This record gives sequence, C-alpha cells and structure tokens, in this order.
Amino acid sequence: MIGTIRKWKLSDAGDLAAALSNKKVQDNLRDGLPYPYTEQDGADFIAAMLAADEKDTFAFAITVYDKAIGSIGVFRQENIHRQTAEMGYYIAEEYWGRGIMTEVVRQTCAYVFARSDIIRIYAEPFAYNTASCRVLEKAGFEYEGTLRSNAVKNGRVTDMKMYALLK
Repeated sequence: MIGTIRKWKLSDAGDLAAALSNKKVQDNLRDGLPYPYTEQDGADFIAAMLAADEKDTFAFAITVYDKAIGSIGVFRQENIHRQTAEMGYYIAEEYWGRGIMTEVVRQTCAYVFARSDIIRIYAEPFAYNTASCRVLEKAGFEYEGTLRSNAVKNGRVTDMKMYALLK
C-alpha cells in the first residue's frame, strides 16, 4: 500500500471528517479541532487550504488509491524564520504502522525544497508519540532536542521533541 500526496479536493471532506472524528488521532494533534469533526469542518478546512498563499502554505491530502486518509502540511514561518517551515500531519488510525506516513513526509519535503526557498523544515511531535518520532527519523529528520514541559494536552503538561530536515 503506497501513500501519495495531492492537492485537496472539496470532495475529500467526508474522508477528512472520518479520520479526525477519532480521539486517538486527535490526542496526537494540537488543540483547536472540533470533536466530533464534521464534514462541514472538513469542507471549511479544505477551502482555507485551497485559498492559502502557495508560497507560504503547502497543504496536501494524503491518499491511498486516491482516497484521502489524512493530511500533511508545511507552513512557512515569519520574520527571521521566513525560510523555515513547520510540518504537521496525521492519518486515519486504520493506516497507522504501514509506512505510509514516512513515505509522504519524504514526498512533501522533496516537493517543498524543490519549489520554494525553504531551507529548513521542522516538526514538534509530543514526546509520548513515539510512532511520529520514528516517522521523522526514518524520513531523514534529525532529533535536535527535547522541549521540556512545552505543552498542555488533555490536561497534562508534556514534553515535545524537535526534529528538523535541512535542504
């Protein structure tokens, strides 16, 4: 099973809602997403990604056989960090552990580095999310350190890890 990235389609909203209406998926993401996540939430997100400035926001559906199973995005930072971008991603639980995310992280980084002046892509997974840390390591990111007591998720103060890939 091979995962690929492509631009979002409004018709992906239902698949997006299905993936994000899972507490296990949301427990590994930043706060702010509605739960349960509706098809309208998905349509609103997709519309925003399609309207975003393509020099600053690189947003893709993660697909298997053209079915959206998740999301990956790289977001340019500002000011002195304008050539740095943060990556975020997730896939539906039924696709965990199949190597799909590692492949799409590689594809996305190659796309961003080839089509922009971005020189550094970083990600900050929760320290407890060992699967996400492993994805980044397998995709060539280097572990740069632990951000101690860096977030509050589900009422718990937690560490995050900093990973980066340079062009």
